[in-house]
Amino acid sequence: MITFHRVLIGSAILFCLGFAGWMGTQYRAHGGTVELALGLAFAAAGLGLGYYLLNLERFLRR
Repeated sequence: MITFHRVLIGSAILFCLGFAGWMGTQYRAHGGTVELALGLAFAAAGLGLGYYLLNLERFLRR
């Protein structure tokens, strides 16, 4: 079960960072505020999930 959780979180990280990158390119091309906000939000979510994945053992012990 933990292995599946790690794979699921890993795929969520890839999605978040990939979407943030895509929104970054859209922001550069069009300069919209929505693209910038989405890019920053998904980048933060990807980094947060990465922190969670790296510290998963510590979170599970509590």
